[in-house]
Parts: sequence; C-alpha cells; structure tokens
Amino acid sequence: MTNHHQPARGEPRVALVTCTALPDLDPDDRLALDPLAARGIAAEAVVWDDPAVDWSGYDLVVLRSPWDYALRRDEFVAWARTVPTLVNPADVVAWNTDKRYLAELSAAGVPTVPTAWVEPGDEWAPPAGTGEYVIKPAVSAGSQDTGRYDLADPEHRELAVAHVRRLSAAGRVTMVQPYLSAVDTAGETALLFLAGPDGLAFSHAIRKGPMLTGPDRGVAELYKEERIDARTATPEQLDTAEKTLAVVPGGTDRLLYARVDLIPGPAGAPVLVELELTEPSLFVGHADGAPDRLAAAIATHLARRS
Repeated sequence: MTNHHQPARGEPRVALVTCTALPDLDPDDRLALDPLAARGIAAEAVVWDDPAVDWSGYDLVVLRSPWDYALRRDEFVAWARTVPTLVNPADVVAWNTDKRYLAELSAAGVPTVPTAWVEPGDEWAPPAGTGEYVIKPAVSAGSQDTGRYDLADPEHRELAVAHVRRLSAAGRVTMVQPYLSAVDTAGETALLFLAGPDGLAFSHAIRKGPMLTGPDRGVAELYKEERIDARTATPEQLDTAEKTLAVVPGGTDRLLYARVDLIPGPAGAPVLVELELTEPSLFVGHADGAPDRLAAAIATHLARRS
C-alpha cells in the first residue's frame, strides 16, 4: 500500500510503480527497499492508475509491476507520457509494450524466434504438417492469453484457430512462433542489466523453466508460478544480449534496467524471445548483491536528475 509519510527534508522520493493486484509490490522488488533506505532514498509503492497520485511529487518514478496494462495499453502509454521522471522513459514504453519490436530487431540482425503476425480481421490457418507452435498477443504481460499447440493433434489445430480468432475479435494482433523444444531441457535464460556509472551493465542471469504446457482456453491467468534458478551467462549469450541492446531506439544510456530473454535455437545458438524494458521481473533475489545493485541504479538515475 502507498506510504504517505513525508520524507525528511532533502530526502529524494521514488515511486515504485505497481498495479492494484500488487499494492505492496512483488516480493522480489521489496528486496531493494532496505538498500534504498540505506542510501537515504524514500521509496514507496504507487499504483499507476490511481487518480489521486501527484506524480510531480516524486524525484523518480520507476516502473516495476504494472502488470495489468496489457488490455489497456493505450491508456498506459498515455499515462507514461505524463510522467517526465519515468524510467524507463515513455518512448521506450511505447516501443517495448508492443512485441512487434521483434520484427525491428530481427531486421537489424538480432537472432530472434521466427514470428508470423496476424492482424485483426485477417484469416489464419495453422501451418501445414506437424510441429509445435506458440500463439500469443503482441501486447501481453506474463503468459496471459498464451498457448502451446501441437499441430499433429487435430483438436490442437482447432484450438489454435479459435485462439487467433478470439484475439482478433478483441482487436489484438497475434504472434505465431515455432515452439523451441530446447526450453524443455535448457530452459530460458534471462540476462539482467542495471544502470551503473558508465551506463547499462550486466548484473546477473537466471534460468526459467518451461511454463507452457498446452493450449490457451480463454481463461484469464496473469500470474503463473515460475521455477527460477541462478544461472551463469555464457559468452555467447552475453554477446547476443549486447547485440540486442545495441539497437534499442534512443540508446541504452537512458535505461534503468533491461532484461534479455534467450532460448537456444535449433542449432543451439541463443535466439531472442523477448527484450523486456517496461516492467520485467528483475529476479534480484537470485543473485548476491543484486538488490543493492538495483538500489545503486536508482541512485544513479536520481543523481543524473539533480
């Protein structure tokens, strides 16, 4: 819940932006509160669409867990544009909350999961033959409205068509991607970057286990439990992440954080699944010193604005 205390004179105020379902923040984000307090920074959880909030009263507004924005993306982006001290900044939010940015990154030479895009109103049929595919909306948070389909199964083919039609009827762009089977064994690797004195720097990496077990049947489920483990990033993964970040519009110097999600492709080399610059879980609880590094990143951005 938002803390309405008045900070000590001269103490910088930071809003950690969340949603009504998580008024006290995600537990992982709360790990940064003590390191922030130790730096003399007054941080409080604030719900992004609370009309009573005076955003001008904060020295920095940090996006953390506003995970209900997906069905209200236009409203969310419009709100972001009213907050001048927002990090990551509003133009990054506008670009990154629509996963069609993957097409831009692919065109720039970043290895990405092959993706077909289905616009609302377009007819779509499953690819011929067999294989597994993932279907999800271009604007989404977590694994909401996301399903995994085995095209060798006639029922799955029908459910896949129904999924695309459901998204299309809601005016949403659909993504269709081959399911990369390596996620079932190697998992997904998330590389976390945090702002430092010399710009965005690698902080830590984690492994996420597979989450998609079958078709989406139209039941809303925003928060799914994830299996998370610490992981050591490989030089090849770090290189792919750096190549990805190098083509972020406007550069990375403005960013407080970035998360680069990778899966081994068919040949084993890492390919980009998502670039999370808006509201990613940072998994600071899975790496020694990471909560302090997040606090230091926030202090760095405060110093730039002073």
